[in-house]
Parts: sequence; C-alpha cells; structure tokens
Amino acid sequence: MYPFRDIEKKWQKRWEEIGLYRTPEKPEDKYYIMEMWPYTSGDIHIGHFRNYSFGDLRWRWEKMMGKDILHPFGWDAFGLPAEEAAIKKNLDPREWTYNNIKAARRTIKKLGFSYDWEREVITSDPDYYKWTQWLLIQLYKEGLLYRKEAYVNWCPGCKTVLANEQVEGGLCWRCDSKVEKRKLEQWFVRTTDYVEGLLNDIETLDEWPENIKEMQRNWIGKNEGATIRFTMENGEEFEVFTTRPDTIYGVTFICLSPESEIAEVIAKKNKEVKQYIHDALLMSNIERTIVDREKTGVNTHYNAIHPLTNEEMPVFVADFVLGSYGTGIVMGVPAHDQRDFEFAKKFKLPIRQVIKPEKETEENTAFTGHGIMINSGEFDGMRSEEFIKKITQVLESKGVGCKSINYRLKDWLIARQRYWGAPIPMIHCEKCGIVPVPEEDLPVLLPPTKEVDFIPKSRSPLADHSNFMNTKCPKCGGAALRDPDTADTFVDSAWYHLRYLDAKNKAKIFDRGEADKWLPVDLYIGGAEHATGHLIYMRFITKFLHKLGYLSVKEPVLRLFNQGMVRDENGVVMSKSKGNAVDTEELVAKIGVDAAKIAILFFGPPDSDIDWREENIKGSTRFLTKIYDLFYENARKGAISLDINDKQKTLFKVVEKTTKKVTNDIEKFSYNTAIAALMELLNKITDYVDKNDNLFQYTIRRFMSLLAPFAPHITEEIYSRFGNKESIFLEDWPIYDKEAIIEEQFTLIIQINGKLRARAVADKGIDKEKALEIALKQENVQKFIKGNHKKVIYVPDKLINIVV
Repeated sequence: MYPFRDIEKKWQKRWEEIGLYRTPEKPEDKYYIMEMWPYTSGDIHIGHFRNYSFGDLRWRWEKMMGKDILHPFGWDAFGLPAEEAAIKKNLDPREWTYNNIKAARRTIKKLGFSYDWEREVITSDPDYYKWTQWLLIQLYKEGLLYRKEAYVNWCPGCKTVLANEQVEGGLCWRCDSKVEKRKLEQWFVRTTDYVEGLLNDIETLDEWPENIKEMQRNWIGKNEGATIRFTMENGEEFEVFTTRPDTIYGVTFICLSPESEIAEVIAKKNKEVKQYIHDALLMSNIERTIVDREKTGVNTHYNAIHPLTNEEMPVFVADFVLGSYGTGIVMGVPAHDQRDFEFAKKFKLPIRQVIKPEKETEENTAFTGHGIMINSGEFDGMRSEEFIKKITQVLESKGVGCKSINYRLKDWLIARQRYWGAPIPMIHCEKCGIVPVPEEDLPVLLPPTKEVDFIPKSRSPLADHSNFMNTKCPKCGGAALRDPDTADTFVDSAWYHLRYLDAKNKAKIFDRGEADKWLPVDLYIGGAEHATGHLIYMRFITKFLHKLGYLSVKEPVLRLFNQGMVRDENGVVMSKSKGNAVDTEELVAKIGVDAAKIAILFFGPPDSDIDWREENIKGSTRFLTKIYDLFYENARKGAISLDINDKQKTLFKVVEKTTKKVTNDIEKFSYNTAIAALMELLNKITDYVDKNDNLFQYTIRRFMSLLAPFAPHITEEIYSRFGNKESIFLEDWPIYDKEAIIEEQFTLIIQINGKLRARAVADKGIDKEKALEIALKQENVQKFIKGNHKKVIYVPDKLINIVV
C-alpha cells in the first residue's frame, strides 16, 4: 500500500500554506458551491462523507476549469437534540454542541476537503443569531410575522409545536411521537403572501431535479374554484371553498372540520359534539383522511340555508374535513364526491345527482367527472365545464360567492417552546402591545445554561427565567415581558447561504456588494427530504430580501443536486442509532482519504442510494497503489512534446477519448463511470511497454490531471515528481485532441416495437441518448411513435428498439 498517511499530511499542510481554498475577493468567473450543512449531534458519518466528497470533487474540477470559487462550511447548531442530551445525560447543551462541532471540524479537516474555513458560521453564535433576530424584526415590520391563536401540531414527546412540514406521516420528524392538535397562540410567518412567486418561479429552476419541483408544486397546491357563502339558520354566515361549483345544486349537507370556529362554538353547548371534536383532534391528519376508512361524524342539529335554493340542510362535524384545507368547511355533494357519498350513505342523507355522465357509470359510487347538467333548474342541458364559469358569475351577481384560488401551503409556524434556539426578539407590553426589540439592542442573548431548567413543561424554559423575561418596553418605558419562545431551526437555515457571503460583518447581515458578486448559489448539494421544508423557506427568505432591496436575485440556487443514501450490505440505511454505520475516521485511518473517496464515488451514481461493500474498498486501494507504484518511480521531470508518430498510436487515442469521457461524466455527475474509464485507461498504461518514451510521460501526466478531482493527495504527490512546485489544481483542466477521437461509423438499426423501421449512419461509441436523438430524427420513425414512447432498448454500435 502506498504511504497515504505521509502524503495526506504533507499536502494538506501545503494547501493551507498557499491558501488554496481561500475565496478570491474579486472573482472574474465566480462559482458558489454549498452542501447542506450538518446538524451538530456528533461527528460526521459516512453519509456526510459522501455528500461532502461530491462538493469537494466539484470544487477541484471547477477550479481547474478556471472558476473563482466560494465553498463555505457551517453548523446547524440550535435545536432539540442539544436539550435532549442535556436532560438525558445531564450535560450543558452549549458545551455538548460545541464539543460536537470541534470533533466534526477536526474530522473534516483530516479529510482535506476544499472549504474556506474563514467563512465558517455557527447558528448558535450570538453574531449569527443576532441577524436571525434582525430578519424576524424585518418580517414583523412588513406585516409578515404575526401572532395568532390557532390549532397547531403539538408533539407530546418534544413538548413543542411543529410546522406542517415537520409532521411526517402523522409523526414528529424528530422523535416519531404521534402528533396532536392543540389550540395555542403562536408566531407565524406569512409565507402565503409570496405563494404565487414561490409557485410560478419553480418554472425558472431549469437545473433543479424535476421530482423536487413537482413536490414543491404539490405542497404549494394551487386549486382554482369558487368561494360560496352559506348561512346558518341563526343568521351566522360561513364560507366554503370548492373546485367544483358546478355541483352547487347537488349539495345536501354541510360538514365542519373539528378545528372550525363554528364547531368550537357549537361544542360549548353540545356535549356530544365536544367529545367528538376532542377525539378527532387526537388523531393525525393522515389517519383522518385515509381513503378507505369508515366515515364518522356527529350531527350538530343545526341547519344551513342553501344560497340559491333556500333549502335547509343538516350541519355535521366530520373528522375527514381538515381545518387546513380551504375554509375548514365543505359542502356535501354525495352524488359527485366519493367521500361525501360514503358519508351520506352512513347517515341516510339525500343523494342528488346534478351531472349526468355521457356514458353509464358504476352504481353505488359517486360520479366525479364532467358531463351534462341535470336537476339544476334553468341550467339543465349545459355542459358542466361551461357551467362552472356561468354559476360563478351567478354567485357573484347575487353576492353569495366569487371566483377564488386556494393553496395547500399555509403560513409558517416558527415558534418553539424550547431553550436552545434564537429568542424571538419581541416584547409584550400591557400598554403598547407587541413591540419589537430595537435593532441596536440585538442580539437578545440566551441566559446562561446553568440558570435554566430544561425539563419540558409544555412551555418554554425561558418563561420561568425571571431575569430573561422581565424587561422594559422600548416604546413607553414601562414594565414588560420578553417573548419566551425561540425560533425554529429552519429559520436559521433559511438564510445561511447569505451569511456565508460576509460571515464576519458585524454591522450588516451581509454587504449588498458581496451578494451581487456571488449570488445565486451555482450548485447546492443535499437530500431530497428537504424539498417541502428547508428549500421552500430558503426560497421565501430570498424573495423577501429581494423585495426589500437587499438582493438582486429572486431565487437562491441555480443548480440543485440530490445525493442518495448509504446503505449497509443488507440494504438498510446506515445510521449510528442502528449500529450499522461505517465510522469515517476509522475508514480513513485504515485506507486513506483518497481510497475512501474513490470507493464511495465508485459505488454507484451520486443521485442513487448505494450499498456498502467491502470489496469496493479493497478495489480502490489496489487501484491507487497500482498508480503509485507505476507512476511515482517512472515520473520524469521537464517538458514533454509529442511528434506525429506518437499521435498515431493507440494509447494516445485512448487517452484523448478518456479525457473526453471523464470531462463529460464530471459535468453530468456520473462520477462512478468516470472512475471506471480511468481504471480502463490504467490497464492500457500498464500494458504499454516503453515506460521511458514521451508518450508514456504524456499519458501519466494527463492521467494525473484527470484523477486529481477524485484523489487529490496522491495526484499532488506524483505531480510534484514531474518537477512542479505549485498545486495541480492551479493547472488548467486538459482539453482533448478532437482529431484523435474521430470515431469509425456504423449503421444504426432502428426498430419500433421490434420491427425494422429505419437505418441511419452513426459514430461508434455513441450512448443511448445520442442514438435515440438520431432515431427520432428519421421521418419513418416519427410517423410511428408520434412523440410518445415508453421504453428504449439500445445495443451499442448495433441497434435501438423504441417501445411505444
């Protein structure tokens, strides 16, 4: 095995001496790389190592491509795990957090990753959370941060509220406790004010994965329809949102959600309704909306008046109606909604058909499609699609409805009833109401941990700390109380990409000039699990600061890349809690950083989950040892020039083809296939007889340049053997000789569903995408597939079969 320990230590010291990773002050061709930062719950694990290896590889390649790069690092340091550690292990959460940061930072530095540590940020540092608080004050000034009483998600395990995005399958995202509903007064951010921009600008994110964009579209959930006003028999009015106003004449009952204010008022007088609401709120939204679950409800014994027919209809409370959808009240149209149909059957309610299908449908089910209007008075015979527009106009003319849009996205609940977070910078005064802390008084510091009782009591530990809570009103000077809640950690991570720009600035959150210089982020690497949480918040804050004039960009990230998970040999995702995780430090101590990186990059495509195999670890070690043994002793100093005869040799052509492939593979994140190409090239180099001629020297130098982003330490060592004193990463990325890679041609057989439909001349070595592109240009092929195909089978250099 090559002496990796000495080599790694030597070159990491050298990189630090020359400031290789330092961010240039005046970038000419900027490139901003970020990986999603770690939570400080311990040392980095193998999943982190894989994620950071992708970013490091990209830094090295972009550097050789001539980019001026910002590649920062930071720590998501606030949050529940620190308090849980304090409670369970009798530890100081601050000490626990910073000890974890110290250990993880030491490990990352041992790995030689290309971070500019001068840009490091830690969310629990006062000079960071000062600006988190400043940001909350700006939201408040703009009317986007507000406090209201509402039903919220409550985790009985963590004893704090959760945002909708933190409830996964009805469970708390952190502790897996079953989430309940509680009515509390809480702080919200009005993300819904930016909903159209958040939705429409998804279409500008050309370099984001389509699945992430679709997840955001669905989470934002735009629905067009109508809001219709009904009246209770006591004269009280309420509104219903529906996407199908064409079914208005088919309404036979009303269902209130357990969270609705009307249901709450009725419950004060009706014990049966009160008990039903209590039981419903103990269930998760997932449980309440299971499609095949038997429908339940309770009759309020109140009636509502139909806005067009004046017909009376019963009002129920039903748990399948969610307070978070529309107005939290639905009109029951059992003939045209399956859920309403099942409810009506159970409670023996009328089922009135108002849309007739053009074809017969199954009995005992609701018809949910479009058709011809019936039982709708003067509108009978009209197509239902046309009737939607017509009835909306009628409702508007009568003053009982209007065209409207509903979104699934709700305002962002940010308050947490825990200690370890950024205190919400608001003061409560009996005389003046809520008053923001003056900006010159920021940060509002957390009290010392030794003065705080962390045991959860369904309220913030800060509420019991009199020295923290008691203050003076900035407006009237009278006695007042601080807000006891802290901000959710997602507030911290919604803007960290901005603090990296100007991490040491004490006067501003960041300098506008630095923002203009570096934004947007060119490449953001992280998990797809953040699609409907962090990434939406990050986009919202960027848009908010753009509107205020702090940023010139509306979107934070140009290119988003989602890495896969690391699984063990049994296909189980690795984690420390499961005891199946590979220890990064142990692995690196055993085989070295470069071999570990080669192994983890070679396991499979970066965006796919990978299964850890010991044989791949051994293979990467053999690969690098072979390179070291062959190149180190045979490396020759001085300039190398090739003559015309050298360029006719097979090895030269293989080198140029490999250069093209590795370049293309790195560009499209196909790191595993790039390494495979280098392995093939190494075999060719090994078989080359004359180790002293110019072509061999040219080849191993080119090989080192191509290998450098993947295995930086060993390549630097061998690069120095050529007589070079600076870093290989200050060299230009090699450009392949186009004449050397001219391929021979072949006749591509083109089949549709296995039948020959066309032939075309193509270059040997083309991939499936190129073969398909050629096939789709053939006139006879276009005639058969008409733009649609399900599957493509490609036999390289022979045929392509398109299944339609």
